[in-house]
Amino acid sequence: MLGGISIWQLLIVLGIIILIFGTKKLRNVGTDLGGAVKGFKKAVHEDEKDDEKKDAEPPHAKVSHEEPGNTYDVQADENRKARNEESK
Repeated sequence: MLGGISIWQLLIVLGIIILIFGTKKLRNVGTDLGGAVKGFKKAVHEDEKDDEKKDAEPPHAKVSHEEPGNTYDVQADENRKARNEESK
């Protein structure tokens, strides 16, 4: 089993690790490691969804026939007034 390591040897090593680090620190390490793995899986899954969406929908040109908003070009108005005054 596992290259000549028995279950009893693994339990002894686990016991020594628990004595050295303590259960609280090992629990924190396990929690951090589990959170990192979950975050990694979530990121990979989101990337796969994004790739599927990009492949499914080809890009389309967006054409808008909306009227421009109520904007007022001050410089154009000043230029027009200046030309009108010069032409008089």
